[in-house]
Amino acid sequence: MASWYGPPYAGRKGADGTVYDQNAMTAAHLTLPMGTMVRVTNLTNNQSVVVKITDRGPFVHGRIIDLSLAAAKATGVYRAGVAKVKVEAFAAPVRVNADPGGHWCVQVGAFARESDAIKLKDEMIRRYATAKVIEFPGPTGHWVRISPKLPNKSNATEVADSIHPKDPDAAPYLIRTD
Repeated sequence: MASWYGPPYAGRKGADGTVYDQNAMTAAHLTLPMGTMVRVTNLTNNQSVVVKITDRGPFVHGRIIDLSLAAAKATGVYRAGVAKVKVEAFAAPVRVNADPGGHWCVQVGAFARESDAIKLKDEMIRRYATAKVIEFPGPTGHWVRISPKLPNKSNATEVADSIHPKDPDAAPYLIRTD
């Protein structure tokens, strides 16, 4: 069984790190590797679509895939909400040099007031005890960065993905410092 998802997930970060676009041909699957291309065929009307796995789900027993709004409309799943489908997965993308090396950290804040930066720094030190958290004056104010114990891109990405700011405009991002 397939279902679909749209609002309120539109604009949120998916499991692959990209922002979910409900109008793109994407889907969520519990186990297929991120980036896998999948043909989903609605067995009721034989309409099919090729989607890219960009998220995890569905989290409802008996469902195998959650389609984006656009993919659900293209296959006729949209109106029914759920449909019996056939899922055909193509080879997952080959990742060449997944971690490019270098010294990576996570930019978690930039503030006009030093006291605000120090407050965030203290919060991050408590949360990331094994990482180095620094606050320093930058060209646009006071900045806060987290440098993982092993500062490679994979570990920095893990830290960035674990941060869920209340303000979506304050999303953390990776910085290569070397």
